[in-house]
Amino acid sequence: MNERINFIQKWIDNGSPPAFWLSGFFFPQAFFTGARQNYARKHAIAIDELSYDFKVYDEIEPQDVTEKPVDGVFCFGLFIEGARWNKTTHMLDESKPKQLYVELPLIWFVPKRNREKPASGIYDIPMYKVLSRTGTLSTTGHSTNFVQYMELPTKEEQDKWIRGGVACFLALRY
Repeated sequence: MNERINFIQKWIDNGSPPAFWLSGFFFPQAFFTGARQNYARKHAIAIDELSYDFKVYDEIEPQDVTEKPVDGVFCFGLFIEGARWNKTTHMLDESKPKQLYVELPLIWFVPKRNREKPASGIYDIPMYKVLSRTGTLSTTGHSTNFVQYMELPTKEEQDKWIRGGVACFLALRY
């Protein structure tokens, strides 16, 4: 809770950060909608025509980011269960022994207009706020736990990761 307060206070004091700590948000769905809305207004297009492209930056640490991207948002603070990010191949990979959760590197969420989803070479990883993977539909029409899907590059078919229950989370509670 203290980390969330510090994150938000720094935002208030210094303006929006160059990279956002997703674990610090109480309602990350609204954050992602707001980022798409900012892009839609800037480029005078309908928000309904936008979806995210995802670029993983595993060669830079979030604290080293000094400038915001021209469009979209840099985000960090995601943990993956059932797999890991391989910094050598720049893809999703098998977990290492005894590593249940691994932090994902910095990710650039890039709004794209009428984006065609890749037919292969990606895993649509579900993103949840907490480990339970359960939630209820809130009055906003959003789940109280599920945030969105995110595409991560992989050599494997999606079925492999689905069968393994691979997902990412904003918070780990044991």
